[in-house]
Amino acid sequence: MSVTVEKRVDGPGTSDHADEAWKLKERIRREEGVLKQRKRFFMDAYRRATTHLLYLDDDLVGFATVRRDGYILFLAVSPERRGEGFGRRLVAEVAEDHRTVTCHARATNERALDFYEAIGFEIKRRIEHYYEDNGDAYYLRLGPDERLRDRLSELIRR
Repeated sequence: MSVTVEKRVDGPGTSDHADEAWKLKERIRREEGVLKQRKRFFMDAYRRATTHLLYLDDDLVGFATVRRDGYILFLAVSPERRGEGFGRRLVAEVAEDHRTVTCHARATNERALDFYEAIGFEIKRRIEHYYEDNGDAYYLRLGPDERLRDRLSELIRR
């Protein structure tokens, strides 16, 4: 049986896949207690940004929503598909279009922090009470330097 990974993109002003992305995000929120954004915030941010989505045989397995400045608003990969390179591929898609890629990660989300650090992000600072529930966050950055292009190439090859 053949497995097909398809990349789709919703550009600014487009929300063709927003409902599917919301459902995946909410499943992760319920199961893991992260990605706690409210629906209105999520949908507004989604519509203003570019979202890269990966589908495996027509099932959404992950997405990355990114602002024009390379800031990742949302990065989600279906829990049963983690470790298969989907997150790396999504970050590589973002990095292909931006000199610098940045994001925030909840300070208690060790899985996310390990992922970001493994692909080359650096923690730049800790921000106390960043989230609506007063949770702390780390601000992370990938690039800008010559290594970003090398890391991008490496991410795509994996």
